[in-house]
Amino acid sequence: MFLYVTIVIALVVATPVLTVISFLFTPATETWAHLADTVLWDYIRNSLLLMLGVAVGAGTMGVTSAWLVSMYEFPGRRLFTWALLLPLAVPAYIIAYTYTGMLETGGPVQTLLRELTGLSYGEYWFPEIRSLGGAICMFSLVLYPYVYLLARSAFIDQSVCALEASRTLGCGPWRSFFQVALPLARPAIVAGLSLALMETLADYGTVHFFGVATFTTGIFRTWFGLFDETAAGQLSVLLLSFVFVLILLERWSRRRARFHHATNRYQALPSIKLPRHRALICTLACLIPLLAGFVLPFLQLSVWAWATWEEMVDARFVALVRNSFSLAGSAALITLIPGLLLAYGNRVNPGRWQVLLTRLSSMGYAIPGTVIAIGVLIPFGKLDNTIDSWLRDHFDYSSGLIFSGTLFILLFAYVVRFLSVSLQTVESGLGHIRPSMDDAARSMGLSQIQTLYRIHLPIMKGSLLTALVIVFVDALKELPATLVLRPFNFNTLAVRAYELASDERLADASTAAIAIVLTGLIPVILLSRTINQSRAGYDKHAQP
Repeated sequence: MFLYVTIVIALVVATPVLTVISFLFTPATETWAHLADTVLWDYIRNSLLLMLGVAVGAGTMGVTSAWLVSMYEFPGRRLFTWALLLPLAVPAYIIAYTYTGMLETGGPVQTLLRELTGLSYGEYWFPEIRSLGGAICMFSLVLYPYVYLLARSAFIDQSVCALEASRTLGCGPWRSFFQVALPLARPAIVAGLSLALMETLADYGTVHFFGVATFTTGIFRTWFGLFDETAAGQLSVLLLSFVFVLILLERWSRRRARFHHATNRYQALPSIKLPRHRALICTLACLIPLLAGFVLPFLQLSVWAWATWEEMVDARFVALVRNSFSLAGSAALITLIPGLLLAYGNRVNPGRWQVLLTRLSSMGYAIPGTVIAIGVLIPFGKLDNTIDSWLRDHFDYSSGLIFSGTLFILLFAYVVRFLSVSLQTVESGLGHIRPSMDDAARSMGLSQIQTLYRIHLPIMKGSLLTALVIVFVDALKELPATLVLRPFNFNTLAVRAYELASDERLADASTAAIAIVLTGLIPVILLSRTINQSRAGYDKHAQP
């Protein structure tokens, strides 16, 4: 039974991707020729440069901070172990708006600089925040926690014996890091970088606000400016190919990695005490990304929100909160159901087709929201037109838009986008339940569905709640798909923050932005509570 359920879910969820891929076989239009002659190479070049810059920035900050808090004792180490995850709560487009308000000509930084130096605007050099380099910095600051999280999990999971053996062979701490610890953690680091780069490719708010021409901005311009769905779909195929290359590289890295522990003996990781000056350097190395990625933006948003809340927090803001939370909550509940069915199907029927179809169903998280929006809107738009045409011909009645332009199509896009998050969280919870409990339930005459309802669900309450929370926050922050698919006169916090920032009302956007950030702290807190417990032999009294 579960195999048939998986087939249905896989076919439904894969429809947007298959729709986009079908544009490979559609003849190119004049718009596509125009794009190829003018801006296509800008899209490709800027996307590649963004990926390269974010890989260097996020990789350096994530790996360095993960190694320092895992191996060394320095002031603030216990704080940094969880605080370095806080930038995950800040969407890239929000930090872009915040830093623009801080660093632009009329912002507090340049104003203070002019007051201190007596120089006028144009008499001094100041870096341009709205640029490709500025976008790389913004993405690196909010996406390095992906690398930090997975790299630190890999470091604390490593056997100390390998590190001890390298030290006995004359390797210093940094040589042991490069020759032993880093190779062992390479698959995790590549996985973290892949997540960061896929988020970079999927972003629309930041690159649009900074005026950087990428595939996402090109798709929006082609769809809503040139009104050419074929050319927009073909741009989506190109963007999708970038994503698939990242996925293949990540899989290839894990397949080629053949590093194993030489022993099963685990012990508490060493906390190497450093001289005062080196300890201070470690503190600064962890403090800078935390300050730049969370503390400073959050403080600036708080200042703006305090100054504008009387004007901005009104009935319309309450409606925004209600719309956002009800939409995100509905998406979380709806997404949990297929995630639970797929995960349990893998448990009771772990066959090749079951696993393959499950992975096909969970590929949506790697696909940008812009691509999913196009892949959802086109087939449902054609379905609406077909139904309306049939009703006109046979009953002289126009049904209008049944699916397109409604919350249904937006919720469907959320399910496609975030099913992987729900599935992986539920699978993790099921993995902690011994198979012997299934055998005991069957011996008592319970069916598979009864076993799921009466045995597994009560045990998995924590994992189910975690899945709901993570999908809720992800849906709350989603911008591109919401911009394309939301009904008329239906706004969310993310869309409102984007609209106000686009109108250069950066301070007014702070109330919506800070609401998103505060909500985003919930999964960060959940992650920070579980990261230390991921290592075999964990001791809550010994670990920070």
